Amino acid sequence: MRFPHRARLTSEARQRRRHRFYAHLLLITLLVMACLALARNLHSLAGIGYSLTTMLLMVELEGSIRHGGKVNRLDLPYRLLGLLTLLAQWFWYFTPLTHRESGWPLLVLTTLFVGWSVLRLVGFLAEEQKVNGRVLMGAVSGYLLLGLTAGLLFTGLETIQPGSFSSLHDPGGSLFATGPISQASPQVQLLDFARLNYFAFVCLSTLGLGDVLPTSPLSQMSAVAFSVIGPIYMAIVMGLLIGRYAAGKGARTDHDEPPGP
Repeated sequence: MRFPHRARLTSEARQRRRHRFYAHLLLITLLVMACLALARNLHSLAGIGYSLTTMLLMVELEGSIRHGGKVNRLDLPYRLLGLLTLLAQWFWYFTPLTHRESGWPLLVLTTLFVGWSVLRLVGFLAEEQKVNGRVLMGAVSGYLLLGLTAGLLFTGLETIQPGSFSSLHDPGGSLFATGPISQASPQVQLLDFARLNYFAFVCLSTLGLGDVLPTSPLSQMSAVAFSVIGPIYMAIVMGLLIGRYAAGKGARTDHDEPPGP
C-alpha cells in the first residue's frame, strides 16, 4: 500500500534538511574567515572550521530530492574520500613544517574532495524549484568554500615549496614568519594563513591586485586554475538561479491570468 501524503512529507522534510545544510555551511565558512581575521596566533582556530566543513559535507551531500531521496551508489566512496581528507588535514596541522612532504596528501585529497563536493552542491541547487534566502545561502557558501579551499591548497603548497608566494612589499621573502620558540629550537616558521587565503579570493574573483605574487610554476598554474574556476562557478550558479526564478515567476503569472472565453 502506498502513502502519497507520507511520501510528500518525507520529500518536504528532506528539502528542509537541505536548506538547513545551506545555512550551516555558510555559517561555518564565515566562521573560518572570521578566525583568519584575528591575530596571527589565533589563525590555528581556522583548522577547526575546515574540519567542521569537511564533516558537514560528508554527512549532508547525499541523496536526491527528485528521486525520492534514493541513495546514490557514489555516496560511500564520497564519504570515504571525505574521511581521508579529514585525516590528511589533521596530519598536516600537527606535523612540523620541517616535514614538508605532509602537504602532498593535503593537496591531492582536498582538491578531489572539494571538487566533488562543489559538483554535488551545484546538483543540489539545480534540484531547487524556488529561489529563496536559504538557496542563496547555498550558492554563496559554495563560492566561499572554493575560496577557502584555494587558501588551504596555497598554504599546503607553500609548506612543500617555501617561497612559492612572495609579497610585493618584500619580493625576496616568502609568506613565512619566523619567531623564537625555545633554546632547543630557536626558530619556528609560521605560515601567513590570512595572506594566502586573501590571495586565494583575489584569484577566485579575478581581481589581480598584485600585492601577492606566485613565484613558482606550480603556484602560478594553481592561481590560473582558480582564476578560471571562480567565473565558471558564478556563471553556472547564476544561470541556475535566474532560470529557477524566471520559471517560478512565469508559473505565478500563468496562474493569475483569468481564463479565456
